[in-house]
Amino acid sequence: MRRDSPKAGLMDDKDLFPMYILLFIRVIINVKRGVRQGDTISPKLFSAALENIMRHLEWEDSGVKVDGRHLHHLRLADDIVLITLNIEQAERVLAEFDSACGKIGLRLNPMKTMLMKNGLIPFAPFTLNGKNISECSSYVFLGREVNMMNDLAPELCRRKRAAWGAFENIEGVVKKTKNIRLRARLFDTALTFATET
Repeated sequence: MRRDSPKAGLMDDKDLFPMYILLFIRVIINVKRGVRQGDTISPKLFSAALENIMRHLEWEDSGVKVDGRHLHHLRLADDIVLITLNIEQAERVLAEFDSACGKIGLRLNPMKTMLMKNGLIPFAPFTLNGKNISECSSYVFLGREVNMMNDLAPELCRRKRAAWGAFENIEGVVKKTKNIRLRARLFDTALTFATET
């Protein structure tokens, strides 16, 4: 292999390749930790890191039993729900998760971390690293409002507001359209799309 070939430049440095040769010109790259927000690789790296964390946590005894298996978390991208049977288990699972995340440079945001419990669990302070975690009665997960009472009224109201909000965005176009069928189609599309989110 010739010394001035691009492959030779890559092979020179084994420390994360901070230098390589591009078209026979040496280019020095400052390797830093992290990825810029908005970078297309960012969600993929986060998902891979989170998958690795979840595979190494030993939570076989945690969560609730569903169809013979323990369900201890639900996740999609950065929305994560940890499921436990009691407050003590919840604090342990959250602390283990926070510790595992910390090992790879991720941190839980205590302002976005919430506790939701059913009415059978008595009040008890819930903490993570000495900081109190706030309690909520409902939250939106994957576009649906979840609450312990399984009350659909707040969710239906939220979707109705979203639908009318979407319609208001195109209301000017709809009013200018003379064709009644087209108006109805625009109206229906806006409302049905917005009610799904």
